[in-house]
Amino acid sequence: MGSPPVKKSGTAVPTRTRSSIPKMLDNTVTSTYEDVVSIVDAKIELVKLDLTKKISVVAAIVILALVLLIAIAYLITTVALLLGEITGHLFIGYLLVSLIFLGCFVFFAKFRPELLQNLIQKTLLSAHDYKQ
Repeated sequence: MGSPPVKKSGTAVPTRTRSSIPKMLDNTVTSTYEDVVSIVDAKIELVKLDLTKKISVVAAIVILALVLLIAIAYLITTVALLLGEITGHLFIGYLLVSLIFLGCFVFFAKFRPELLQNLIQKTLLSAHDYKQ
């Protein structure tokens, strides 16, 4: 009884052991788990890269906005000094520039508040479409 069972053609029939099915299930579960871990790790890396890109874009925009703000401040001061030279009194130049800004504030705050909101929204949407 020690020899393997023989078919009619003379070849041996493989015997199935019960230990091969649990081993196969264990291998399948282990490889599936490793695949899932690899996918999750890859997704985490993609999120890190995407987040880094977004942070760098925001930082660049903030830096450019600060540079633009400083440039506008110098331009406003220059216009005020020019108007002061033209009128003969420096304070009148600064007063005229302040009145211009006050007029813009009143216009956008009281008369047309939706105009500024729509302008900003269109600018942001066009910038978003441009980058994709």
